[in-house]
Amino acid sequence: MTPTITAFERSPDRGKGQARDMRVHWALEEVGQPYDVRLVSFDDMKEPAHRALHPFGQIPTYEEGNLALFESGAIVFHIAERNSSLLPNDANARARAITWMFAALNTVEPPIVDREMATLVERDKTWYEQRLPILEDRVRGRLDELSRRLGDADWLDGAFSAGDLLMVTVLRRLNGSGLLDEYPNLSAYVARGEARPAFKRAFDAQLAVFTAGSLTDKHLP
Repeated sequence: MTPTITAFERSPDRGKGQARDMRVHWALEEVGQPYDVRLVSFDDMKEPAHRALHPFGQIPTYEEGNLALFESGAIVFHIAERNSSLLPNDANARARAITWMFAALNTVEPPIVDREMATLVERDKTWYEQRLPILEDRVRGRLDELSRRLGDADWLDGAFSAGDLLMVTVLRRLNGSGLLDEYPNLSAYVARGEARPAFKRAFDAQLAVFTAGSLTDKHLP
């Protein structure tokens, strides 16, 4: 059965592939699973029909038969657990890959999102200039630790896994901040993820949605 996922009709990242549905697109492309995409607007996301799928009114969601999932990490795990290209067959390697999935979402992403939200909604506050360096130092703390652990390896634990997929999408949220540039091995790590054919297919697909929407907007009366 072909699963259906939801994605932004007008992504706030303007086609940069930083919205959380990108993780699901990429995972599906990695395992070669055909899928359908249902685009939703910000208004749609607050409607009862969408909240029945995602109680917090966000994206992405995943529907397959009578199964409905929300939360990007949970969806990626569901996709990965059925394919050894994202989760190894070896029990210990599999457990380590899952650990990195949790680390990406629970340890590395929160300070990155805190900084991101501050730059978006707090710029006009009198304390913004004093708070931003504190937030950036928290991000650097996590990047320092991750950089030391990765070292000169290509991936976090041997072969590419769902842990790398999530970690790369988390680190991409720093694009344009200059912070990732301070860590050459992490920058190269992200570049390796972006060079994967499955990532390119997923990125091109979501960029096409944004481009089509922009062209439509230009022709509105």
